[in-house]
Amino acid sequence: MNKKILSISAVLAAAALSFGFETWNGADGIARVDTGLDAGEDNSGYWYFYADGADGGASVVQWAADPDEEYGGLEPVLEACGNGICGTYTLDKGTLDYDPFIGIGFNVGGADAAGKAIPVDVSSLSGVCISFSVDHAATLELGLGDATDAKIGYANPAYDLGKSATAVKTVNVPWSKFAQPSWAKADQSISIDEALATVASIKMKVQAKTGSAGQFNITQVGENGKCGEVAIGAKAIQSSLKAQLAGRTLSFGKSVAKAEIVNLQGQVVMAASSVKTMDLSKLQAGVYMVRAMGLSQQIMLK
Repeated sequence: MNKKILSISAVLAAAALSFGFETWNGADGIARVDTGLDAGEDNSGYWYFYADGADGGASVVQWAADPDEEYGGLEPVLEACGNGICGTYTLDKGTLDYDPFIGIGFNVGGADAAGKAIPVDVSSLSGVCISFSVDHAATLELGLGDATDAKIGYANPAYDLGKSATAVKTVNVPWSKFAQPSWAKADQSISIDEALATVASIKMKVQAKTGSAGQFNITQVGENGKCGEVAIGAKAIQSSLKAQLAGRTLSFGKSVAKAEIVNLQGQVVMAASSVKTMDLSKLQAGVYMVRAMGLSQQIMLK
């Protein structure tokens, strides 16, 4: 049974501006996938970790760096890994009656106020791609939302990625290649077309015998056929752009196409287009995140 444990909300994590399912490159250091399918909460695409603990398992991941202590964001992990989300896992079945697992995923449409993933229709996309390395065989799995997952007995459509312990492997998967596991019962069946209408999350899952240990790294995720392409200039833009705060005036040093100020609840409280500076005098004192052209930077207003 694959019940997700959402370990991070990452409301202050960085996000690219939404123009469809953008290829996510771990080297850019942004812990959010721009799915282009946000359901309106502006919290889709944040990477999270899940494991078997809710069912009695004791599997763990040791990250390359400690996630952000206050918000659980994986930016420190990305910075330490350099080119993706990496870590070392140890699988322990605890009291489970099946093989233990860990996984890394993101919500395609975001989550509601209760933290539950919002299912969205992904049929406009041709499929999904992923670049990764992992010591044990992994699967790419579609979460269909709590209600549908339970209805189909957690026999979620998935694709066998295999393993690639020594080098990064790129796999492009059209939706037609996703299938329910062989153990799914007749009354748990769901067609791929039905599944695509209610995709809540995309996850890479590692499941193996208890005591298994290894390493993983996810370096790219995107639409089918797009992995392997490097976002030209993305790294340079992120590293060169910096916001400077003088009093209540925020300056970028050059004109940016779009800039947003996000509060601790993940809400966009101010936005501007084609600006070099922003007047933040109307905002309350507190901590905010600045998002612009791949930049994510925390600021504190006094």
